[in-house]
Amino acid sequence: METRMRIGELAARAGVTVKAVRYYERLGLISAPREPNGYRTFGEDQLRAVQEVRELGALGIAPSRARPFLDCLEAGHAHGDECVSSLAVYRDAIAELDRTIAELARRRTALQQRLEAGAGQAGAEHAGAGQADDRSAPDDTALPDYTVLPDGLPVPADDGAADHLPGLRLPALRLPTSDGGTVDFSALGPGRTVVYLYPLTGRPGTDLPEGWDAIPGARGCSTEACDFRDHFAQLQDAGAARVFGMSSQDPAYQAEVVARLRLPFPMISDEGFALAEALGLPVFPASGHARLHARLTLIVVDGTIEHVFFPIFPPNTHAQQVLAWLEAHPRTETDA
Repeated sequence: METRMRIGELAARAGVTVKAVRYYERLGLISAPREPNGYRTFGEDQLRAVQEVRELGALGIAPSRARPFLDCLEAGHAHGDECVSSLAVYRDAIAELDRTIAELARRRTALQQRLEAGAGQAGAEHAGAGQADDRSAPDDTALPDYTVLPDGLPVPADDGAADHLPGLRLPALRLPTSDGGTVDFSALGPGRTVVYLYPLTGRPGTDLPEGWDAIPGARGCSTEACDFRDHFAQLQDAGAARVFGMSSQDPAYQAEVVARLRLPFPMISDEGFALAEALGLPVFPASGHARLHARLTLIVVDGTIEHVFFPIFPPNTHAQQVLAWLEAHPRTETDA
């Protein structure tokens, strides 16, 4: 008869934390039945699955991408990477590393060029040569990495544009989502819903609006999305029943972003700014865009805006700010 173990023993034998095991359960990577006494117990198959996920994580492959490897094990293979679908994940991970390595190499070359030019200029000045600085600019033809937040961005100020929002009821408004569905703001469902609004996301090969980095609060949409992705499970644990990103970009554009950034939640598209007009949300213009959503996050419960985050800076840690608020303001059964 197979030996069964509780979650603590499973975690210890697999070399992970209990929290990690629970996260894998939420992702649907493992499951465990309950014994008559109410305790969940795990078997050797679940242990092997957790070990596989841990080993993949050590290689930089996130748990959210581990499903093909576990399917391969469940199919009877001795190793999780003996199936074609698993090899595809390897190839994707290698391609991502290649892009990262290429970008790091480009940055190193640029830094080396600046170091050598700066050292040469300093030496010339020290010798009294008075030569002009004719260093050439580094090659900047490589695609920008929109998931990295540049230094020196201007900090947005609180102009009071969102002060009226807490306590407002959401309108009966239905908008399309990146996964082909729709969202009805008047019927979001029980529990808290997090909706973070952002102006627009950049993507490789597509230029951001001219002067984008100089607009306070504009830059950082991809970094914000990645932060919500990386803390999605914790947000759920803290009481966020749903998380949505929202912008005025069309659903197809948003779907590409969701796929490329591997977001575990959909985006809402409001090309006509219907929600902004209904609630008086702050917007701003940019080159090529008459208006864009200002970066803002709504916490909604029972159809009412419970809390608003505005302004938001820096965006690359905003999901953690939302998480801290949810943990500090838990909802009880009497609140539901």
